[in-house]
Amino acid sequence: MTPTPPPSAASTTPSRLPASIWALGFVSLLMDVSSEMIHSLLPVFMVTVLGTSVWAVGLIEGAAEATAMIVKVFSGVLSDWWGKRKPLALLGYGLGAASKPLFALATSTGLVLVARLTDRVGKGLRGAPRDALVADLAPPGMRGAAFGLRQSLDTVGAFLGPLLAMGLMLLWANDFRAIFWVAVVPGFMAVALLLFGVKEPESERPVAATRTNPISRVNLKRLPAAYWRVVAIGAVFTLARFSEAFLLLRALQFGLPVAFAPLVLIGMNVVYSLGAYPFGKLSDRVSHTALLGWGLVVLIAADLLLAVSGHVAALAAGVVLWGLHMAMTQGLLAAMVADTAPSDLRGTAFGFFNLLSGLAMLVASTLAGVLWDQLGAPMTFVMGAVFSLLALGLIIGWRGDVGAVKA
Repeated sequence: MTPTPPPSAASTTPSRLPASIWALGFVSLLMDVSSEMIHSLLPVFMVTVLGTSVWAVGLIEGAAEATAMIVKVFSGVLSDWWGKRKPLALLGYGLGAASKPLFALATSTGLVLVARLTDRVGKGLRGAPRDALVADLAPPGMRGAAFGLRQSLDTVGAFLGPLLAMGLMLLWANDFRAIFWVAVVPGFMAVALLLFGVKEPESERPVAATRTNPISRVNLKRLPAAYWRVVAIGAVFTLARFSEAFLLLRALQFGLPVAFAPLVLIGMNVVYSLGAYPFGKLSDRVSHTALLGWGLVVLIAADLLLAVSGHVAALAAGVVLWGLHMAMTQGLLAAMVADTAPSDLRGTAFGFFNLLSGLAMLVASTLAGVLWDQLGAPMTFVMGAVFSLLALGLIIGWRGDVGAVKA
C-alpha cells in the first residue's frame, strides 16, 4: 500500500488570521476610542481652558510620546526574558485605562502632564509585548496582513473617538470634562477583552532553557545590520512626523470652530483605517523599501499643502494625505522589524526600535512647537517636509541592502 505523502507547505499554511489577532485588534480599537475622545480635544482644552502655550503643548506631547517609546524597551526586553507577552500587555492597558479619569479632574497643565505620562507609560508597557505577540501569532507569510489588520482596527477607534467627542461637544455645549469622563468606559472594556479574549501561544523556548539577558552583548550581536537600518529609517521618519496635535491647532488657524476640531483626526483616521489593512497585505508581496519611500512622498505633499496654503481645501487635502501616508507606513515598519529580528528577541527588537523613535518624537514635537511660536505654523510643516526628504534619502541609499525586508 502506497503511503500517503505528507501535506505540502502550501496546504498547511493557514488561510485566515488567528482569532487572537482579531481580538487584539478590537482591544486596540476600544482603547483608541477612549484615548482619542480625550486627545482629539486635549490640545484645544489646554490652550483655550487652561491657558497653556503652544510651545508647552509641543513639549508635553513630545515628552509623553517619548516616554511611551522609551518604556517599550524595558517591556520588550522583559517579555523576551520572561517568555510571556500578555501579562505585560494587560498591565499596560490597565494603566492606560486608569489614567483617563485624571484628564477629567485636571485644573492645571501639571495634572494634564501627569495624566499624559501615566497614559503613555501604559502604552509603553503594552506596545512592544503586544507587537511581539502579533508576530508570534501570525503565520510567517501573513505578518504584513496581521500588522495591517491590527493597525486598521486600532485606527477605526482613532476616528470613532474623535467622532464621539465632536458629537458630545455639540450636544453638551463644549463640556470638555464630561466627555473625558465618558472616555473612561471603553478603556476598561479594552482591558476586559484582552484578559478574556486573547490566548497567548506557547513560547518557542524549551521549558528547561536557561533565561538569558536579551540585551547582553551576545544577544545584541544577533540583531542583524538589516534590523538596525530599519531602526535608523524609523527614527528619521519619526522626526518628519511630529504629533498630530499640530494638525488640530493648524485647523483652528484655518477657522474651524472648536467643537469641530475632532474632524481633523476623524478625516485622517478614516483614511488611515481604510488603507492600513490593504497596504499591509500589499507589503507581503512587494518591495518594503519602495512602499515606504512612496509613503514619505505622500507625507511631503501633506506637509507642503499645510505649510503654503491657507485655504480650507488645502487643510482637507493635507489631512487626507497625512492619513494615507500613515496607512502606507506604520504597519509596514512593524512588519520590517518582525522580519529582521530573531523570534526570541522580537520584544527587545520592537523596544529598541521604539526607543529611537520615541527620542525622535520628543525632538520633533518640541522643535515643531518652538518653530510654531517663533516663526509661525508654516515653518513647522516645512521642517516636517525637510526631515521626510532626509528619510527618503536614507531609503534610496539602502535600497537593495536591507536583507530580509524585501528591498
